[in-house]
Amino acid sequence: MGAGAVYDLGCGNGALGEALHARAGQRPVIGVDASPAMLAKARAAKGYDSVCQADIAEWHPAKTPGLLFSNAALHWVGAHEQLMPRLVRFLGKGATLAVQLPHQNKAPSHRVWLSLSEEMFPGRVEKMGTPGVMAPVKYEQLLSGLGQFRMWETEYYQRLVAEPGSHPVRRFTESTYARPVLQELDPDERAALIKRYEEAMHAAYPVRADGSVLFPFRRLFFTLTV
Repeated sequence: MGAGAVYDLGCGNGALGEALHARAGQRPVIGVDASPAMLAKARAAKGYDSVCQADIAEWHPAKTPGLLFSNAALHWVGAHEQLMPRLVRFLGKGATLAVQLPHQNKAPSHRVWLSLSEEMFPGRVEKMGTPGVMAPVKYEQLLSGLGQFRMWETEYYQRLVAEPGSHPVRRFTESTYARPVLQELDPDERAALIKRYEEAMHAAYPVRADGSVLFPFRRLFFTLTV
């Protein structure tokens, strides 16, 4: 981490503010998010010296960054070919960009939403509305020449549960990844898609006797230090 402010891009409700503050030393920690409701919670959370409402795609730092940090947010911004080099340009010597992105789009939990929606309602759902993450090699090609670049993946196993009659993976994905898909459909169409999706999830992620699923979720990490 270089000299300068610590920015939490897509800070949400401020869950990581305290952890960032503990590492920042005397550096100010600033939360950035587009949602006023999330920023209200972030203000109440410990760790932030200030918060800023902004669209990350258009945001500019008011103070020179020592660290640009983003945890599970930039996949909602999109256009990473332009976004990532733009963020790097804000960094001075010794400063770091540190990013974590869900990397689950090719897993059955995610790709089946798109494949079924296209099968059942051709042309109705835009893939570009869903969260976007590039292939790891593209991040390496894009960023490795701009500083000291490191990248790795980790697969986490989560125990998911849901109320009776719902597959846990459906409940986990429908309000995040699948939200842009479902909002394009009317109630009867949504119900039909969910029924087919649940059938596929029972095959891909069998439910155990206690109603839970052990769900693997992959995440991509990279850092770049100028």
